[in-house]
Amino acid sequence: MKLWVTAASIVLTGAVRAEVLLSEDEIQKTLSFGPWPPIVQSDPSNRVSRDSRAITLGAALFNDPVLSVDGAFSCASCHDPEQAFATSEAQALGRVLLDRNTPSLRNLAGLRWYGWGGKSDNLWAASLHPIIEEQELAHSKESLKTAISESSYVSDYETIFGSIQVQEPELVLVNTAKTISAYLETLGTERTQFDDFRDALERRDLAAAANYPAAAQRGLQLFLGRGNCVLCHNGPRFSNNEFHDAGVPYFLNETEVDEGRFGGLNFLLSSAYTLDGDWSDDPDKKGAWAVRSVRRSHSDFGTFRTPSLRGVAETAPYMHDGSLIDLDAVIRHYSKIDAERLHADGEAILSALNLSEREIADLVAFLATLSKVP
Repeated sequence: MKLWVTAASIVLTGAVRAEVLLSEDEIQKTLSFGPWPPIVQSDPSNRVSRDSRAITLGAALFNDPVLSVDGAFSCASCHDPEQAFATSEAQALGRVLLDRNTPSLRNLAGLRWYGWGGKSDNLWAASLHPIIEEQELAHSKESLKTAISESSYVSDYETIFGSIQVQEPELVLVNTAKTISAYLETLGTERTQFDDFRDALERRDLAAAANYPAAAQRGLQLFLGRGNCVLCHNGPRFSNNEFHDAGVPYFLNETEVDEGRFGGLNFLLSSAYTLDGDWSDDPDKKGAWAVRSVRRSHSDFGTFRTPSLRGVAETAPYMHDGSLIDLDAVIRHYSKIDAERLHADGEAILSALNLSEREIADLVAFLATLSKVP
């Protein structure tokens, strides 16, 4: 069997034919999605970030109903480790059916914004709010202190933070959230078939790169090119972590709307638990510039944070409301997107792609390679 190499292809003579379909420009764009996994830095706003004792305690608390005021359920009840730290339901079920889909908790370390509406600018605050949210775990600061004090975790807590009895309830709440955050920082998606392809391209090993399926390569070309998906889904996490109108209805009923980023900003700007607040452990307040400078706009209504596409095949259903049941439905949504649903005063970045059936299948094939092979 003969083998020869061109600028961006490998061709095997005979019955087997494999090649790298990407142009040099597409290869350079593909390299921007890595390397993976990234190096995770300690969170300067959380003094127990990367602390093994805090990680162990946070993992235990995450999985224990002690964080629920009545012991009814735990963080893991909604963020199931067996389901990519999400659930298969369209909308999260707390004490009532919530309005939004449960996002996966993987690859959260080091983001600028957290939550569908970005109501937190750090991971420990994003971990704190569900503990005291009435529709979720429903603790008060006082009841949480009592629960931790009377639990089997009090010794571990005091080893890290000192005597719980002399601490104000709010400090116990913040400390507890920071252990949860320390644990969540360790949750990441594994390397995938795409990463092997990307790394082979970087080292110019076209023979290895040619093992990447042709359908996935064609899907990647659409993702980078005509689909322009990369505009929002970029970088190693495949997300710019900003807020956009994806053409998904944000009316909850005839009289109510999900405010999206607008509501998230209202919450954020009134929160005591930001990088600019007194509960941050960073004396230099790194990252606080974002919350200091962000401004609300009417166009923020109905915009939601761009989710990472890492592990996306494991986290159906999709969109902030869980309204699209699988990746095929997502691609068809963008293929025939209704421009009338987009904000008139927002970004003009989406238009119907009018994809063929093969193009739809190719994009789904590409997205599937961003998840670990079973």
